[in-house]
Amino acid sequence: MVTTSYPRFPGDSVGTFMEPIARSVAARGHEVHIVAPWHPLVTRPAEEHGVRFHFYRYAPVRSLNVFGYAAAMRADVTLRGTAYIAAPLALAAGWRTARRVARQHRATVMHGHWVIPGGVTAALAAPQLPLVISLHGSDVYVAERLSPARAAARRAFGRAGYVTACSDDLARRAVAIGAAPDRLETVPYGVDTSRFGPNVEARAARRQELGIDSAAPFCFAAGRLVHKKGFEYLIDAVADVPGLVLAIAGDGTLNEALHARAAARGVAERVRFLGDQLQDRVGEFFAAADIICAPSIRDDSGNVDGLPNVVLEAMASGTPLVTTAAGGIGAVIESGRTGLIVPERDSGAIAGAIRELLDHPGRAREIGADARREVDRRFGWDRAAARFEAAYDRALAFRFLPS
Repeated sequence: MVTTSYPRFPGDSVGTFMEPIARSVAARGHEVHIVAPWHPLVTRPAEEHGVRFHFYRYAPVRSLNVFGYAAAMRADVTLRGTAYIAAPLALAAGWRTARRVARQHRATVMHGHWVIPGGVTAALAAPQLPLVISLHGSDVYVAERLSPARAAARRAFGRAGYVTACSDDLARRAVAIGAAPDRLETVPYGVDTSRFGPNVEARAARRQELGIDSAAPFCFAAGRLVHKKGFEYLIDAVADVPGLVLAIAGDGTLNEALHARAAARGVAERVRFLGDQLQDRVGEFFAAADIICAPSIRDDSGNVDGLPNVVLEAMASGTPLVTTAAGGIGAVIESGRTGLIVPERDSGAIAGAIRELLDHPGRAREIGADARREVDRRFGWDRAAARFEAAYDRALAFRFLPS
């Protein structure tokens, strides 16, 4: 697996879905190697849970370690200046490492995560091997906006035996770029229901930590502080829900802007910015909240999440979710049964949905319980791994079709 992100340490909030993908595939009896850029925070051992790691160094100075791990883009819209310097170094180092690992360990399939650059790198590193490409969101956005990236993605798609996308929206956009519809499938992420679920002890502890009374209405949100997460509209909604306390876990380039927005709306004392949190603590905050909100949007540049992890994690938590239909969310949430879907960029609708759940706690509990049952039924990582395994088989068959 060639990737630009992987949780750098246990519980890291970056690239969270990559770890269960790798582990669940390994659990099905496959030998899995991860090729990823080195980062100062990486503490992974050489092997863990059947997954072997190959982190490559590429930057001559520490300040250029901006390749991957959600560090290359500013607000998920434009590339940072240093990324233009680091990218050629990282791409070359990634290609060399992927080629060496594939040859040394006699790989039978290359699995590139994010078509740009993981899919391209995997294709070039082992052109003789079957190739699977998995799409996660920002890669397709970059290919849509930059013609060199689009050309590279199109070539990688042509080489791929199979392509997976985490949402139908992402799959449609990939086809528009050049992915073959008959070699493409939507494979949603899974979710760890042991980490995310109802937890009475955590509810009390996390509310006490934040100084929130047990009876006070509490809304929680998590994600990088970038435009496509839509947090500005959630902050605006707080002003329309008396007494509501909002906590947001995450960090990003909009940190100062969101603080300023909360102050401008007169709700600064009711909005808590928690910074990056370990995944276990995110699960505990989910359990502590009365409502979880994921107000995702397609931002002004056209960027949108494929399927935010937080949506499935919120469903697993059993806490009712207010969200939008942006990206792949609408295909996962049934509004009124497993969550409440509101229009994008509509703070009034967000506030209305929050008030509805607070005013009808019985219905809120029912929505949360139905959502958790839906996750158990549809979104286990073992199911996702089986579909990745099938993708490998299809790529092998495609590779050896007679010309």
